[in-house]
Amino acid sequence: MQTLLDIFRDRGLVEMVSDEVLGAELSKGCVPFYTGYDPTASSLQIGNLFAIVTMRRLQEAGHKPVVIVGGATGMIGDPSGKNAERNFLTQETIEQNVAGIRAQLETYLDFSSSSSGAVLLNNYDWLGAFNFIEFLRDVGKRFRMGEMLAKESVKRRISSEAGLSFTEFTYQMLQAYDFLHLYKTHGVRLQIGGGDQWGNITAGIDLVRKVEGAQVFGLVIPLVVDGQGKKFGKSEGGTIYLDPNVTSPYQMYQYLLNSDDASVITYLKYYTFLSMDDIRQLEETISENAGARQAQKTLAEEVVRFTHGEDGLQAALRATRVFFGEAIENLNDADLRGIFADVPSVEVSREQLAAGIGAIDLLAMTTLFSSKSEARRSIQQNGAYLNNLPLKEIDRVITIADLASETTLVLRKGKKNYSLVRITG
Repeated sequence: MQTLLDIFRDRGLVEMVSDEVLGAELSKGCVPFYTGYDPTASSLQIGNLFAIVTMRRLQEAGHKPVVIVGGATGMIGDPSGKNAERNFLTQETIEQNVAGIRAQLETYLDFSSSSSGAVLLNNYDWLGAFNFIEFLRDVGKRFRMGEMLAKESVKRRISSEAGLSFTEFTYQMLQAYDFLHLYKTHGVRLQIGGGDQWGNITAGIDLVRKVEGAQVFGLVIPLVVDGQGKKFGKSEGGTIYLDPNVTSPYQMYQYLLNSDDASVITYLKYYTFLSMDDIRQLEETISENAGARQAQKTLAEEVVRFTHGEDGLQAALRATRVFFGEAIENLNDADLRGIFADVPSVEVSREQLAAGIGAIDLLAMTTLFSSKSEARRSIQQNGAYLNNLPLKEIDRVITIADLASETTLVLRKGKKNYSLVRITG
């Protein structure tokens, strides 16, 4: 009979595991496990979502998530996978980021009082209680320089031009102590993390063994990359964040919809709860009708629904239809900024628009048309649109009443060439 670890392997979720005994342990009953996030921003991003989905899978199998937001370790900065030392954040910024991440995580995991209900902790609560001498005496003496220097992330940074500060070098001790503390206080026996966390995870496993004589485990999930080997979640417009006020559901939907054929099946295994049979059927659609992009549409719908709920998905789908010509209704400035983030714009004053601007004059103000005569011809040929509705009258006057949202008009030439008119004042 397949263990949960076997099921994870079928989906490609396991890069490394500290001991194969973990499979049997997960089959026996509830295994409290943890992962951590350093609060370097107020929102997690879509790359972090892979670990969140993995935690959700473990929780649904009856295991208890203990999530750490690193109020203490965030002050240091994990050197793993980094080419240079992070800029230090202020305590105020860290507290704001912790609050933002805490609110996000509570939407993905069950934080009820059930036996597998998640717990959210801040490691500043225990690491912040140490003074330097106490930490060296009680924790530092358990570490050996040879083992610490042998960590791949440490070796890579030491040999780099940037080097490695003592502050960063101690990071693995802080994270290792997290594992020990959580083992003693919450019975945590498993840490999960990305591939760049293996050194930190094994440091924690060793510390628990030395101090408590107990066996605990580590599970590393793959780092998510695209078909070109670039980090997943980075787009030309910036990072894809989980906060809808930073990255709209529409922007997330479009990013996922543009996944390449070589990667989309992997993403479906990582990020969705679809069965392997369903995913195999979607894989067949790529070879049968790649142009339909059914696998990409399914990925985008599943992830946006999980992240932003059904309302967020419907907003993303509505925004997609708007971009492809559906009439613009019941949208606000924020919606339009998300949909037309990369579209050029011009500004006119509220007084100008209140007085009325001729359609030809307004079209000619944009980069869509090189002259008023070109704008005139486009209207005559049914090729000009206001808020995705055809401009049919040459002498049409556009006023405040035509605004698509609080301060925005949307002009279009042909099928997909857009320009925004933003109202100032």
